[in-house]
Amino acid sequence: MTTAGAAHAVTAAAGQHSAPVTHWGGRILLTLVVLAVLSGIYWLMWRGWKNRAARQADLPAPPSAAPEGSDLGDAVEGVYASTTAHGDWLDRIAAHGLGVRSNAWVRVGRSGVLFEREAAPDVFVPAEDVQAVQSAPGIAGKVTGGEGLIVLTWRLGERVVDTGFQPRAKSDRARLIDGVDALLTERTNG
Repeated sequence: MTTAGAAHAVTAAAGQHSAPVTHWGGRILLTLVVLAVLSGIYWLMWRGWKNRAARQADLPAPPSAAPEGSDLGDAVEGVYASTTAHGDWLDRIAAHGLGVRSNAWVRVGRSGVLFEREAAPDVFVPAEDVQAVQSAPGIAGKVTGGEGLIVLTWRLGERVVDTGFQPRAKSDRARLIDGVDALLTERTNG
């Protein structure tokens, strides 16, 4: 017989039972306090996000569709991480849904780059607004380590922003970077 079993047998033989829970009022009050604190924290987070979006309201909304007859290439599936202020990978852009992480497909063509997102507005970056593309270890909302994220630098109105995208297949990283580099080369040479 184990030690725990022996102790249980001794308490059962002595007629002792575990003490019943008698402080229901205190437990219910503590539960309500915890729920109120969590609700307050979530409300403050929501309010902070709304205030951030209001501060960034001067940013124009990016186009949500490519121009008619655009020559966009094949879609690459992945995760749209977020859009941030250029050079500050933690300063997420909340306006126009640009900071919302979602599954997405990206297409690159001569007319620009199109992010087709689930449960969020699509984002089209015209070719003339594309500034650069590079691989990076992370951006607000997604840290991959290594160089698993593709960061597209582009102009939105008067501001320069970075958009992070992580392709599902590693082989698609080079293809996307090469596609955007070809777009930039054609624009500068053409």
